[in-house]
Amino acid sequence: MFARLIDALGDRRLCVLTGAGVSTDSGIPDYRGPNSPPRHPMTFQQFIGDPDFRRRYWARNHLGWRHMDAARPNTGHRALAGLERSGVVGAVITQNVDLLHTKAGSRRVIDLHGTYAQVRCLNCEALISRATLDDRLKHANPGFADTLIAAEGVQIAPDADAEITSTDHFRTLDCEVCGGLLKPDIVYFGESVPKQRVAAAYALVDEAEALLVAGSSLTVMSGLRFVRHAARRGIPIVIVNRGATRGDEFATLTLAAGCSEALTALLTARRAVPT
Repeated sequence: MFARLIDALGDRRLCVLTGAGVSTDSGIPDYRGPNSPPRHPMTFQQFIGDPDFRRRYWARNHLGWRHMDAARPNTGHRALAGLERSGVVGAVITQNVDLLHTKAGSRRVIDLHGTYAQVRCLNCEALISRATLDDRLKHANPGFADTLIAAEGVQIAPDADAEITSTDHFRTLDCEVCGGLLKPDIVYFGESVPKQRVAAAYALVDEAEALLVAGSSLTVMSGLRFVRHAARRGIPIVIVNRGATRGDEFATLTLAAGCSEALTALLTARRAVPT
């Protein structure tokens, strides 16, 4: 099944663009997979403009972030790290915020949309770890997590979120430095990826001899632009995803398959090539 993937990429040096589909085998759900329920992530304007939205977000994140923090890399993440060590993969650009590529050992990673592990003040730009904020939120909301989990259970959603309904009495916190709004250091819908980060990602695509997309529907321009950039350069583009993507028209090859299996097959094939 994966012979076409291996043939299409040949012995080229790769840049890899990943999306939520690469992390589903680690227990983190995706947004737009074939079996995913409809999801309505909070927008940046909702977060900054409505204290009720912020309360709901932080209450849900208070439960969801620890699930993401506990997630471990799957065989797909580890395969990409192995491909980097062998010189096949030059870099990974990920749309995920779960840090699983870094946890797996990939060293050259651009977290395009930020990560769950930091929180930023929107006023003074102070950064704190999500673990530090968790200690403060536990103190401000004693017993909240344990009581809620016991009462209604928790369904984890993407982006360190959790599907819960009882958020009215959750107490949010502001920046200890200046009193400004705190926000996870994640690019929300309606926000732009920092220009320097985008430029660095373009540079990685320019270094590559082929672009491999793993587990992304490429629905939003944030990831699709790199596929279009690779197409303008004329390098091969291979897309591995369960379901159609917005970038299929640019692809040399599309493969409807799981990321863990496909990336492991690629690692095995490259290891078998004599040096």
